[in-house]
Amino acid sequence: MTAVTESQPRKPALLVTADGAVFAGEAAGAAVRVATGELVFNTAMSGYQEVITDPSYAGQVISFTSTHIGNYGTNAADDEALVPHCRGVVVCDLADVPSNWRATEGLEPFLRRHGVPAMTGVDTRRLARHVRVAGAVPCAFGTASERELREAAAAAPGTDGMDLVSGVTASAPSVHPYTGLRVVAYDFGVKTTMVQLLTTLGTVTVVPAGTTAGDVLALEPDGVFLSNGPGDPAALAGPAAAVADLVGRVPIFGICLGHQILATALGGTTYKLPFGHHGANHPVQRLETGVVEITSQNHNYAVAAGSIPDAETTHVNLNDGVVEGFRSLKAPAFSVQYHPEAAPGPHDARYLFGAFRDLMLADPAAAARANGAR
Repeated sequence: MTAVTESQPRKPALLVTADGAVFAGEAAGAAVRVATGELVFNTAMSGYQEVITDPSYAGQVISFTSTHIGNYGTNAADDEALVPHCRGVVVCDLADVPSNWRATEGLEPFLRRHGVPAMTGVDTRRLARHVRVAGAVPCAFGTASERELREAAAAAPGTDGMDLVSGVTASAPSVHPYTGLRVVAYDFGVKTTMVQLLTTLGTVTVVPAGTTAGDVLALEPDGVFLSNGPGDPAALAGPAAAVADLVGRVPIFGICLGHQILATALGGTTYKLPFGHHGANHPVQRLETGVVEITSQNHNYAVAAGSIPDAETTHVNLNDGVVEGFRSLKAPAFSVQYHPEAAPGPHDARYLFGAFRDLMLADPAAAARANGAR
């Protein structure tokens, strides 16, 4: 683990939201005068490294409601992307000295190494209450004056109408060989753990977000996976059109942003939630069985109930009734709003990988490949 050195005095810092709220704290992480982004809060009590490296947070500043963050340090095995894409991190108490046998680096050195600015000493519970009322608003934070931060917050864009996927997707396809089925995974901001779990089903080819339906079909997939990702699904007309061309021609499984893109491809509509779902403890009911799953979630947009023709809702959020899953009644396609790979979070929803496998095995040729036949 990185050697512990005596902490240097921290500089005072402020966080100012676009609607004028001010929060005091101290500068941490990468040193900046001004950082901006859309402010959201995450209620997870662990898994902060997976959250920070989740590409779905591109364009956003993450405030953790859990009091102590950084207790167990960081290690390369828990990264969900090569680099964090979030705009910043806000915590109540940033641990100076981590304690865990897996740790190779403290959280603050990790943030500095990746150029991620942060604040500590912030009343994050007050901040969360503000966001619950005001919504996910743009903000600015850093060591600049309050006047400069107010101006920066007022000028900062949110995520509405923003294509943030193009900044996080792969630049070229990559193949993750295993055996059996052939899965093509659209990378809208896919997490490392998701790819690892998909390889338990077969060989996974990860393709950039702009890949056409024709190029996907040329790979002769047994199934197509639509990943998580950041930003407004309404800004992704290209990917939605490609998925629309794939519907009915190959089994499809979507999560998070992929869930919203599949809904759009099937004629549904999406909308922005006031403050989104960000955490590892969201209760979701599976309507088929009545069983309640505890799920890991990270999204600001949702699918409008009843907006998808020829589809049925399969899962609902028990906190606010948001559609958490649906399946097409005319094609082998289904999706969920949450993260079934649970990185971080509970594993209640991992059965969905089996459901995707069963959907692909309905094709005799795919079943033969899964059994090792040629």
